[in-house]
Amino acid sequence: MRLINRVITILLGLGLANLAIAQSFPDHAITLIVPNPPGGLVDTSARLLSEPLGRVLNETVIVENKPGASGNTAYQFVAKAKPDGYTLLISYSGYHVGNPALMDKLPWDPLKDFAPIALLTVSTNVIAVHPSIPVNNLKELIAYAKANPGKLNYASQGNGSVSHIGTEIFKQTTGIEMVHVPYKGSGPAIQDVLAGQVQVFITTPPSVMQHVQTGKLKGLAVTGKTRHPSMPNVPTTAEAGLPSFQLESWVALYAPASTPAPVIAKLSEAVKKSLEQAEVKQRADTAGVEVRYLNPQQMDALLKKELPYWNKVIKAANIKLD
Repeated sequence: MRLINRVITILLGLGLANLAIAQSFPDHAITLIVPNPPGGLVDTSARLLSEPLGRVLNETVIVENKPGASGNTAYQFVAKAKPDGYTLLISYSGYHVGNPALMDKLPWDPLKDFAPIALLTVSTNVIAVHPSIPVNNLKELIAYAKANPGKLNYASQGNGSVSHIGTEIFKQTTGIEMVHVPYKGSGPAIQDVLAGQVQVFITTPPSVMQHVQTGKLKGLAVTGKTRHPSMPNVPTTAEAGLPSFQLESWVALYAPASTPAPVIAKLSEAVKKSLEQAEVKQRADTAGVEVRYLNPQQMDALLKKELPYWNKVIKAANIKLD
């Protein structure tokens, strides 16, 4: 009986301690660790959040870029950080659900090392082709590729990138063959696509929407559930006759595992309030991304759903990092 009472006392003490931590949190600057260089979807999402989150929490929120090792530098750093809510990870789906299947000895665990706080943004992808390809819609592209197996080349931002894996999903879904041409980022990839040296590019809207608008590229479909506001004439894959193919890249906020639940809850609610601000949605629209909040439980469910799916796709396509 004494042992039971002692355990109850300890648990109550821990609960009160966590409550006290949450009530005083935050009392100094919070750092958002970004696994990518400045610019692009992940960094943009971090900077969309930082200012409004700082206002909601009445504390400074700093964005710190830690690129390297296909995201692993940042993920390891946050995994080993003190679990107090002051060092947080801006997580990218390409790393969080892709790296576990791409690397045999991953130095972090996607589930055990991190606690989900919230989904921040989602970006659809665009299936874009060079005008020299004699197709004007998605069905025609699939038919052309089937009639000319291996004749088309497709660009990606690199081996294991979302554009690489996403196009392999597209190939598996449609049964077509295309040759992969990897690049080091969107910049060099889009240059060769515009030049017609590579004919197909499935990538996020910021990379191609200006060229689709000016007619330098043909936008055949967007891979999300709705049309993109900057490309209203480009149908969704469902509208284009391929509802089974959807591809979205997401960015979420994570804390180190063992961060007190009340701190996680406070951060998640603050993120929700931040993302609801009209200026944030306007900036996101300009950047070509969609603000979409999910709470910790919903984010956890999304991750657990995507991990086995991406593992299956990556293994089937025999994708490996350089």
